[in-house]
Amino acid sequence: MLASFRLEGKTAIVTGAGKGIGRAIALALGEAGANVLLVARTESDLEQVTGEMAGDRTSYAVADVTDRGDIQKAVEAAVERFGKVDILVNNAGINIRSKLDDATDSEWHKIMDTNAQSVFMFSQEAAKHMSKGASIINVSSVGGDRALKTGIVYAASKAAIIQMTKVMAMEWGERGIRVNAIGPWYFRTPLTENLLSDQEYLDSILAVTPLKRVGELPEVASPVVFLASDAAGYITGQTLFIDGGMSIHGFS
Repeated sequence: MLASFRLEGKTAIVTGAGKGIGRAIALALGEAGANVLLVARTESDLEQVTGEMAGDRTSYAVADVTDRGDIQKAVEAAVERFGKVDILVNNAGINIRSKLDDATDSEWHKIMDTNAQSVFMFSQEAAKHMSKGASIINVSSVGGDRALKTGIVYAASKAAIIQMTKVMAMEWGERGIRVNAIGPWYFRTPLTENLLSDQEYLDSILAVTPLKRVGELPEVASPVVFLASDAAGYITGQTLFIDGGMSIHGFS
């Protein structure tokens, strides 16, 4: 018999859930039956996404993922509202597209704190309320594994997430907590809209993408549902690249 892909009775926390990939993941987890606590900095975004979901199974917390106090309050809100934490999706992230010569110390700290340190802190706090069968999914990037044209700090932060995923899986495996990551390539979101509207830039993306298209949001959200479900019960420490084949691109 196939293990279940459904998430009824489970509680998920999704960071960066107000827009883009985080919003898509939150909606997909809710559709699969999970209770979902949405986390982001902008309350109006959270209210909008919450309005699209089942009200009795959805709540939100306004939080800065670089602030441990805010993180603790968000986790406590999930436990108070739903009784436990079964799934954590560390999705919150930023990018500042500076060339190596131009990148500043301030940019380094802002990107690393938001993208990498938040994963470290949120996972620590959520794991205190997790038991056997829980799942953490960290959102890395193709840029954490493959060298791109620019964005050294972003790349460093996403590479750190891949390695943290492996160590977290090793340490928490004996507690029955699975930890995996996804590595998206280009998806159509509000943040990529301007880039993808530039035909020359889009052509450069498609040239190294075997499927010859960018991703659509359900295609990044559905694998997260799988990794969170019992169907992925023997998968841990892995990074799944959701990239149309970009990361295996060779001569073509």
